[in-house]
Amino acid sequence: MLSLYKFMAIVPLFLIMLIVYNAMAFFGVDFGVDATAIFYSPLPSGAEWAPTWGDVVIMLSVLVLYFEIIKSTKTGTASIVEHGLSMVVFIACLMEFMLLEIAGTSTFLVITLMSLLDVVAGFNITIASARRDFTMGA
Repeated sequence: MLSLYKFMAIVPLFLIMLIVYNAMAFFGVDFGVDATAIFYSPLPSGAEWAPTWGDVVIMLSVLVLYFEIIKSTKTGTASIVEHGLSMVVFIACLMEFMLLEIAGTSTFLVITLMSLLDVVAGFNITIASARRDFTMGA
């Protein structure tokens, strides 16, 4: 049986963000320019912060990107599988952005670009880590 830790080591976290965005968009959350604020919070500067659901999804995506970069420091078979699946998730994001109306928003574009950054950074970090391991083992 696949443990939760091994499952999370293989599954790209941006797949979860893709599912969350699609579910929210399917249920009618507006990610467009004219989206309404979730709440209003006054700031000490006198300005009023009014985040939308799109802002929340982007903030969660930044957190996911952080954990994905940490995951990419590991070397091994699971890491290689995860990188391949991350590439599939990026391609799915790109296709959705270009072909689906609900995904044609700036919020989804930012998620797609973070997914691309995850793929590129993951490969670069893994190659650098493997090179260091190879050098130390020689």
